Amino acid sequence: MMLAASIQNLTKDYVLDGEVVRALRGVTFDIPEGDYVAVMGASGSGKSTLLNLLGCLDRPTSGKLCLGEEDVSLLDDDRLSEIRASRIGFIFQSYNLIAQLTVLENIEVPLFYQGRLAGNARQRIVELAQMVGLGDRLKHRPTQLSGGQQQRVAIARSLVNDPYFILADEPTGNLDSVTTREILDLLDGLNAAGKTIIMVTHEADVGARAKRIIRLRDGEIQSDQRKEKYEAAV
Repeated sequence: MMLAASIQNLTKDYVLDGEVVRALRGVTFDIPEGDYVAVMGASGSGKSTLLNLLGCLDRPTSGKLCLGEEDVSLLDDDRLSEIRASRIGFIFQSYNLIAQLTVLENIEVPLFYQGRLAGNARQRIVELAQMVGLGDRLKHRPTQLSGGQQQRVAIARSLVNDPYFILADEPTGNLDSVTTREILDLLDGLNAAGKTIIMVTHEADVGARAKRIIRLRDGEIQSDQRKEKYEAAV
């Protein structure tokens, strides 16, 4: 079994007003390739801190964090930046699109920063836009799109570097119920095709779409449950 990520006794401390606040307290779990994990918990439970560590946006205070076979716990900023660009796809609640760019240009942003726009990159971008249902919106800008369409752009952008896994931070938080189902159907399809997805959400019905739910409380794992029908697949 190949692992997309492995977390061992991970802690994260912050200093606020001169006091140490422990956001994560010795968290340990593995994420097999092809898994679909929902990380849930109340505000302050540590789920956003965990997402930031998995996304190489921050470093742990102690413990070990491996992405694939590489321990990223102690890497320098340049190397972490390379990993973010080449191995991780991000989907945010607020979409984080660039208003001045078209759909096509927003999807290609990760490749632009990596200097990988040569060759058949443009064709791949068009194919991704078509896959998320935006083949006829390539020249539109974010302000010309609905919230659901903007999130579809973000999903296509998250796939353009063929990442180890996708990190989705409240991906349906700004969407109505109908559009939420459409976006979750799209994520389900990506996972069915083999993509590993790690999603932070506070919505029970959204988390229920995942194969596995990890609940955090006060920086610790309160429960780690996998749906029965997926037990034999991992």
